[in-house]
Amino acid sequence: MALLEGELGSRAFADPVPEDVWLAFLRFGRRLFQVPDTPDADGLLFQYGTYAFDGPATFTLDLTRQFEVSDSDGDHDHYVQVHCELRYGLTPALEALGSFHSWFFHDAGADLEEWAQVLTERAAWTAIRKLKPTEIRVYQEQV
Repeated sequence: MALLEGELGSRAFADPVPEDVWLAFLRFGRRLFQVPDTPDADGLLFQYGTYAFDGPATFTLDLTRQFEVSDSDGDHDHYVQVHCELRYGLTPALEALGSFHSWFFHDAGADLEEWAQVLTERAAWTAIRKLKPTEIRVYQEQV
């Protein structure tokens, strides 16, 4: 989590700019970590939608990195997810975007830059990146 916060910098928490947050997330996503040698052990998730997880419904862009953690025998134990959420006030235009998610896994043979480019070409990203988030939240959880 500290590495992502470092990529974001203190300015992002005071005045979050979606494009800057996305670029910081991609820098974090380019860093390679030692993970178990299993499929999908290190993944990036881009997802958005209208959610009410911990209060009133908000439109949320959630950028997540997921790492697999193995037990002492080398078997899957759990995942650790590092989230960076941009939350927005709920508007009809944002609700109309619906929900979407896309995964990238370092071991799947895909190119991270191509994945990122496809996402930034989505009409929804064009709408989201022009709006001012009401909140940025970075946290880590075990799943």
